Amino acid sequence: MLIFIADFIAAMLIRATGHSLQMARNRSLKSLELTEAVVNISAGDIASLIYLWNPWAIVTCVGSCTSPIENLMVVIMIYGACSRLAPLAAFGYVMATHLSLYPAILIVPIILLLGFGPDTPPTKVFHLKFSRARKSDILDDDKSTISRDVPHFSWKPVFHFILWLLFWSCYVLLLSNIILNKVGSLQEMFIKTYGFVLTVTDLSPNIGVLWYFFAEVFDIFRSFFLIVFNMNILFMVLPLAIRLKHRPCFLAFVYTSIVAMLKSYPSVGDSALYLGLLGLFANELAEMQFTFFLFFGYIGVSLLSPVMHNLWIWRGTGNANFYFATGLAYTCLQTVLIVESVSSMIKHDRKLRLLVTP
Repeated sequence: MLIFIADFIAAMLIRATGHSLQMARNRSLKSLELTEAVVNISAGDIASLIYLWNPWAIVTCVGSCTSPIENLMVVIMIYGACSRLAPLAAFGYVMATHLSLYPAILIVPIILLLGFGPDTPPTKVFHLKFSRARKSDILDDDKSTISRDVPHFSWKPVFHFILWLLFWSCYVLLLSNIILNKVGSLQEMFIKTYGFVLTVTDLSPNIGVLWYFFAEVFDIFRSFFLIVFNMNILFMVLPLAIRLKHRPCFLAFVYTSIVAMLKSYPSVGDSALYLGLLGLFANELAEMQFTFFLFFGYIGVSLLSPVMHNLWIWRGTGNANFYFATGLAYTCLQTVLIVESVSSMIKHDRKLRLLVTP
């Protein structure tokens, strides 16, 4: 029952986040005088419905998986940052990183959300509009409105977030130490949680690809490839943050998708989260390519994966390559989704710039 409640709350928070993004988008388009030139639909409602009725989200609930609780903490973090509620964002971040290591990279979009606010068009678009206003006979009130809508970074909510982050971290660690006092220690907890994730000691088959790779790799190269795969996620953080700093909520979606693709022990609950967040950008990604291929590709992988697992594990009529092929196809689909969504967002920003440019 707790898992169903967690999923429902997450869907409602995704919907509220979508409405915040919608308000920020409408405000930006109004200042750029583009309200009639761009499609505008209720992305928050679409995102919440995608998250609630996603078959993978339903599977995680039926299977009593803990992924909905982890997803809820990530959504709380994003909602708190989008609403500039530093205590709530810090609580979600601490709990998400306590339950899983990988949400730690979301610190970048959270700080950008708290500093700049929800997603807006690139700053360059506002400057182009402002330069046109100075050259034309636009009233001073309109000029001040345009300059006011240009996003400026505010350090105050970021400092509040850091203070609350320290508070919640100390509080959670203190509670963990009290609970583990008789059975272990915090060091042992970190080794068996974060250490387990980073060292990939359990090679049980899952929907990822790392289990197969480390089952085949020579032991002498194992440490090297552990470093490579774990650092691979970090290598993408800075370039994406620089390119998408004006869209921190979309950046959080991209990071979540990358984590779901490259983490050591992925689950279908991870995909349920980033597909729900993808719905928040239905307006911006309306012209995304390969949607037909992605839609039916996800359906095909969802149907083939349990079949191949049954043939290999239970019936013994297949081998590891059968199941690994579906995992590889699943990873390729996620790669295409990430690349196409980022490309479509960049094209959307360029379209806004062309509409503003005389």
